[in-house]
Amino acid sequence: MTRDTLRTEAVGEIELEDKTLVIKRIVARYELVGIPEDTREEVERVHDFHARFCPVARSLAGGIDVSTELKFV
Repeated sequence: MTRDTLRTEAVGEIELEDKTLVIKRIVARYELVGIPEDTREEVERVHDFHARFCPVARSLAGGIDVSTELKFV
């Protein structure tokens, strides 16, 4: 996998609570470029469980809703 194969974007949704900006949700969007059809099922399977093993997602769990999206281009 090269640097041009994976594109990522993280978007945080912020709300005002008691005059303080608070991050409520984070969506991490992954775009994979040029992934062969015969490996996409495996990539989707890994995507479905990877957040359980991500230190950042685990650290934020309970305080900030973290979700991911996967797109093949």
